[in-house]
Amino acid sequence: MTRKRKSSLPGFLTIILVLLSVVIAVVLAKIPAEAVSIFGQPVHTLSFFDRLLLSINLLSHQQQLLIPLNPTGSQVSFTIAPAEWVGDIAGRMQNMGLIPDAQAWADYLVYRGYDVSLKAGGYRLSPSSSPVQIAELMQDPGSQEVIFSILPGWRLEEIAASLPTSGLAIRPEEFLAFTTGGDFSGLDVRLPGNPASLEGFLLPGQYAVTRGTSLDELLTIILSQFIQVVSGDLTQGFNNQRLSLEQAVILASIVQREALVQDEMLLIASVFINRLAAGMRLESDPTIQYALGFDAAKNSWWKVPLDTNDLGINSPYNTYLVAGLPPAPICSPGPEALQSVSNPANTGYYFFRALCDGSGRHAFADTYEEHLNNACE
Repeated sequence: MTRKRKSSLPGFLTIILVLLSVVIAVVLAKIPAEAVSIFGQPVHTLSFFDRLLLSINLLSHQQQLLIPLNPTGSQVSFTIAPAEWVGDIAGRMQNMGLIPDAQAWADYLVYRGYDVSLKAGGYRLSPSSSPVQIAELMQDPGSQEVIFSILPGWRLEEIAASLPTSGLAIRPEEFLAFTTGGDFSGLDVRLPGNPASLEGFLLPGQYAVTRGTSLDELLTIILSQFIQVVSGDLTQGFNNQRLSLEQAVILASIVQREALVQDEMLLIASVFINRLAAGMRLESDPTIQYALGFDAAKNSWWKVPLDTNDLGINSPYNTYLVAGLPPAPICSPGPEALQSVSNPANTGYYFFRALCDGSGRHAFADTYEEHLNNACE
């Protein structure tokens, strides 16, 4: 009886499968290793399969991730909203022409763990950086934009006091020494009249700057905005009032501190314009407050209320004793205050005083007798 020979096919298949498994294992090990060599270590929380899939995606999109989209591109501002999804961020960046492939860039963020470490805020980004470089840049807190704010009516000391919490590495004492030093030739902007101090010329507003912005750079940005605001019609208006730019800023700074309600600025400006034209003293409380300086009891640079002794302070800023404008501005006036001096209301008012209802508004008068009648009972 002839026996059948056993087929060797199952053994052969087993060998093939083993060899295939070895090849697959080698390939699977090589892909993540190659991704590490090009894109860096992945975040440790990824599963093996997530790491493998992301590595494959990154390696297949090397060109889109490693080459800048536009080598000659300029910086633009980019803002991430709180809790914004990384896919939306990537999509907006692609639409703005910063990256070529939103999905590939989002995959890189997930691969590196950057998707959970992106911080809300403003950034300065450029397509002249590769998408990978942009992602790395956005992980650096020093690259974020900060919003530096100047409030209308702040004096230089108050602006300086805001610096430690602004995110800028500018010391208050450095700021004050420069802005009151009188030598501004190192700035890339020139102010008409060469003022001895920048008091009054730092336009209130919000300025988006990077954390690494220097003092010179910050002041250049702010002063450039000031010059842009006061040019043209405003300057012509100052000329019509027979005021130089510096005189107009001085008067606007007084209006800014006097007006608690913005829509009264035009009327308040008209009172001071009328008093100057008539040779009357301005008799403005904020100029006394400026001369007095810091009020430790109230922890404020603006003492309220003033007493009779305060009105007799020996200072060129005491407009109760000294005729005309004080020698320099007393604060930073906002655009509305500057506009009120450029184009004040046409009135016959020479006096105003606070209403008795606590509204912050004023009663205006043509005559001193009428002014006395407006006093609170």
